[in-house]
Amino acid sequence: MMKPVILLALLLSVSLAIAQAPNKYVLDASSVPSKPRAEHLKLGGSAPNGNSISVNSDYFEFNGKPWIPITAEFHYCRYPQQYWDESLKKMKAGGINTVATYVFWNVHEQTEGKFNWEGNNDLRKFMELCAKNDLLAIVRIGPFAHGEIRNGGLPDWLLGKPLTIRSNDPTYLSHVEKLYNKIGEQLKGLYFKDGGNIVGIQLENEYQHSAAPWGLTYPGQPHDMTAADRDLALTQEGVGIARENNPYTELGNDHMKILKEFAIKAGMITPLYTATGWGNAAIIPDETIPVTAAYAYPFWTPKKDISPFFLFKDMNKHPDYAPVRYKPEDYPVFPAELGSGIMTVYSRRPIAVHKSFDAMINRCLGSGANGVGYYMYHGGSTPHNGAYYFSDEAYGLPKKSYDFQAPIGEFGQVREGYQRLKLLHFFLNDFGNRLAPMNTVLPANAATLKSTNVTDLRYAVRSNGTSGFLFVNNFQDDTVMTVKKDLRFEINTSSGVVNIPASGSFDLQRDESVIFPFNFDLEGINLQYATAQLLTKGGDAEAPFYVFFSPAGIKPEFSFTGSGFSVKALNLATVKDNKTSKLVTCSGDRSEFLLTKGNKQVSVLVLTKETALKAYQITQNGKRGLVFSDNVVIPDNGSITLLSKGNTKFNFDVYPRLTSKASASEGSLSTGPLKNKSYSSYSVSVPEKTFAAQMTKFGEKKFAVALPDLSAGLNDYFLQIDYTGDTGMGFIDAELVTDEFFKGTTWDIGLRNILSSTKTREMVFYFRPVYSNATYLKDLDPATVPNFENKPSILKVNSVKFVPEYRTTISF
Repeated sequence: MMKPVILLALLLSVSLAIAQAPNKYVLDASSVPSKPRAEHLKLGGSAPNGNSISVNSDYFEFNGKPWIPITAEFHYCRYPQQYWDESLKKMKAGGINTVATYVFWNVHEQTEGKFNWEGNNDLRKFMELCAKNDLLAIVRIGPFAHGEIRNGGLPDWLLGKPLTIRSNDPTYLSHVEKLYNKIGEQLKGLYFKDGGNIVGIQLENEYQHSAAPWGLTYPGQPHDMTAADRDLALTQEGVGIARENNPYTELGNDHMKILKEFAIKAGMITPLYTATGWGNAAIIPDETIPVTAAYAYPFWTPKKDISPFFLFKDMNKHPDYAPVRYKPEDYPVFPAELGSGIMTVYSRRPIAVHKSFDAMINRCLGSGANGVGYYMYHGGSTPHNGAYYFSDEAYGLPKKSYDFQAPIGEFGQVREGYQRLKLLHFFLNDFGNRLAPMNTVLPANAATLKSTNVTDLRYAVRSNGTSGFLFVNNFQDDTVMTVKKDLRFEINTSSGVVNIPASGSFDLQRDESVIFPFNFDLEGINLQYATAQLLTKGGDAEAPFYVFFSPAGIKPEFSFTGSGFSVKALNLATVKDNKTSKLVTCSGDRSEFLLTKGNKQVSVLVLTKETALKAYQITQNGKRGLVFSDNVVIPDNGSITLLSKGNTKFNFDVYPRLTSKASASEGSLSTGPLKNKSYSSYSVSVPEKTFAAQMTKFGEKKFAVALPDLSAGLNDYFLQIDYTGDTGMGFIDAELVTDEFFKGTTWDIGLRNILSSTKTREMVFYFRPVYSNATYLKDLDPATVPNFENKPSILKVNSVKFVPEYRTTISF
């Protein structure tokens, strides 16, 4: 008879083993993708230097190789011209390869017949700067734009004309043709076919889906929407699902064809033409690429809702905001308007969580997307000219601010979302040619999984039958996901089964997402799998290096199979020879190992995600390297510019180790302590600049602040106002230059444009109190909702301070 103590010990060990057993998830990724079709699409083109762009049913190609466009919306007219170049360099440093921008008709032709292309309206100069920074461009030429601009971009004077807007009315079309001709004049010689950078034209926007309210209206009056009369019954006020078919579908498609004819006649001939295709919007079949959208934090809905945009699916069959008017299988999946941020309106102030940005891209890529784009990627300030503000005042938007809570803010602030998205952009620029031809493989429960389910795992695979990438996402907006524990995946491929990991398991923390490669060809060596995400590659053909990273809680592990190669641990890595593989495990940060096959050596650098978020790509003497810094890094022709907000010390590391000498344009540069022989470490100290806030009050709601001078060594001065209220307005010389809707965060105002364009050294602020019954309080973080203490309203300015942004340029 077994003793009770022994029996109890056995039972405990069995129950412990069951509790620790990994949760195995199985996917069959052995199917080989069918050959994409291209003969039906009337798209593509070539440049004088031999470069070419083509499109098939599955993906884009650049010079005959699969290519994933990464587009970022940046409105030139909403940002000072003198800082365009700096912002475009920031975008390039963030991994963006294509800039998208609206041409707002009413901003350029406010008065009929008088077009303004000067100053911040200089579309041509903006395109030239994009080209200078090696950025392609897609120009969104309207005539309707939306973009939270007055009338959706249609000039006020159209309302007084005897015509029907957004229709085939000959009088309306004559005005559109004049607009297109003027845009064509501005862009002449800048198209891809001319050797320029303009590769795409977007026609109209959300045609027969959405509209904006006319700005000429009366308080309390229902919105009068900027759509053709025939389409009004089915017109929405934002992006959404259109459940009813428009009986005027063919007329809508014909209208789009006419617009394209006008564009081509005006010289706007590009390899790509796009149209917003969500929610039954009109396109030109086989001639425009229908792009999709996803907004997790819309302001046009009555309240917060849990979106479907973090659930994997096959987007090539089931686009977001379906039903759609086109056959999804005929076009590459291009979600070109992903809500990287959102605007606030007076009555609704959703907070865009920046962790959602890269989580949404993970989901889109895992769901078959072969292009990504952001609205907005760079915020700005809506122009004001004469009689009215160009912001969509009828919707209750700020009159000036178009910050959008974007990765790059209204005044050029680089935010968390920029750093998070950058990790995926580097991956897509370096390895998108491998990802693009791969099929999406989903688990059986993908079709029935609901957004409100926070416990079941969300995962997918992109595969070519042999190799691929595993996508796992553990983020959902407006709720809290559970930590996913003891994960292990069994992926069936045509060359055998891959277990990730081979033994044991890993946990995925809430709000995290990962992309793990399997059967990845790493310079002729088979990486069977890695529990680390590919970031980038660097060096050159003779001495390449690859960079991976892993989020907190996941131990990086690399399994290499095959023969004829060796692995050597260099730093914080351990190599174990198994019968069928070589297993490398990494610990700590910046671990390294070396692969050797024949005469070729490949270095592998493995980072924590925390360090990867600080990484920037640079090129020195034809070799790509990395800079790591807490500061913003802007590479430019062999040098880097560092921006530091409030901190006089710049620290940065360079990988691989530099052999050349470095110098700084501002401050004193010193070599930092040698943490690792693979790196060069530096520190730059600049003189501190201080300016105390001097306030003069004029009652409870108004005060004036003395402004500093923008001295040498400073990139900007930020005025930070911590307040509790409803709205804030800032004036220079009695003109409104900036405004803010309270969201529970500090109001961060960049002053350099003001300081460089006016001699006035005083700014006047006017605040309104927040009321306890304000409709938007439900949108805010509960921790920031004011405690009214039985008072009907609160207005409190907690602090006002100036924060300098220091700048130095490092030459190597």
